[in-house]
Amino acid sequence: MVQESRVAIVGAGAAGCLCAYFLLKAGIDVTIFDKGSPLRTLLPTGGGRCNLAHAEYDFKELAKNYPRGEKFLLSAFLKFSTWDTLALFEEMGIKTYTQDDRRIFPESNSAKEVREVILKNIRKAKIIKEEIFSAEELFKEFTHVVIATGGHAGYELVKDFGINIIEPKPSLVGLNTKENFKDLSGTACKNVIINGLQGDILFTHFGLSGPLIYKISSIKAFDKFPYDLEIDLAPNLNELQSLFNTNPHKEIKNILKEYLPQKIVNLVLDGFKETGKAHTINGKLRDLILDRIHHLKVTITSTNRGEETVTAGGLDLDEINPKTMEVKKVRGLYCIGEVLNIDGFCGGFNLQNAWTTAFIASEGIKKTS
Repeated sequence: MVQESRVAIVGAGAAGCLCAYFLLKAGIDVTIFDKGSPLRTLLPTGGGRCNLAHAEYDFKELAKNYPRGEKFLLSAFLKFSTWDTLALFEEMGIKTYTQDDRRIFPESNSAKEVREVILKNIRKAKIIKEEIFSAEELFKEFTHVVIATGGHAGYELVKDFGINIIEPKPSLVGLNTKENFKDLSGTACKNVIINGLQGDILFTHFGLSGPLIYKISSIKAFDKFPYDLEIDLAPNLNELQSLFNTNPHKEIKNILKEYLPQKIVNLVLDGFKETGKAHTINGKLRDLILDRIHHLKVTITSTNRGEETVTAGGLDLDEINPKTMEVKKVRGLYCIGEVLNIDGFCGGFNLQNAWTTAFIASEGIKKTS
């Protein structure tokens, strides 16, 4: 019977606390273990506003936003989708809104408030501030164990079971470059194209950052360093000669400034001596300038240590039953959230993974209780 089941959840993050919520609703006894404060990792999400989800309601399209885990999540999103996430938080008393970029936030714009509401809704769970070192030991007291430790820990908990672990790598992180961009530090460049992807980047003292760089760092998380990227700084700037013809007495740097930040213009024109007024330029120099604008080559040497917001890698998905989140070879052991080899792009996708896998694990536990 349900009353006989006792569930231990290791990790009081988004996935762990939501799994507790679903189980408590079914009357199941839940104990959460975490060495730190519950839901502390939720506070910085969405810049402190808590990007709860992304307004993508087609489960196939939603799954495409996960470089690791796309196929695994297809069936999961059929069971718990973006619509279900919105209904879940409405049920908890959290109203939401959707930005123009389709990111979903609480109306309060407060991750702190979301944390308080979730904790209020799981107040019947026992939360013990303790670090757990072995999942196997927990089975002496509990009927089910859920590993929800996030992407930076928890692997030691399951090592005794012989579960394969994909070595974790930083994802959604800034990239260090061979080139020195210190003079450009803090300069943003919008709507650039890198490797066929379009978005905004930020030059930093260590190299490159910004939304598009985070996405690329995720896609290339397991690529070996160094590797090269080619940046189109101004995809819409093609007819440079016609601009020069239209503005023959205008300084070239001032013409380019209409398309690029001043510091980027300086980078593009660096080393060219004859870059005065437009009418003085020849075809060869024009093409060299265009080449720098559309084909800026950079060499990535490493990720910016300590900046990553999520990790790629984790528990091998082949070890997990996607219908229940139960470890195939260990009855009663479930793994959810980022501890799995699942990571999504920025925009609410990683929290959606947490909510969805938490729900499916709770359903799996209820069926065996």
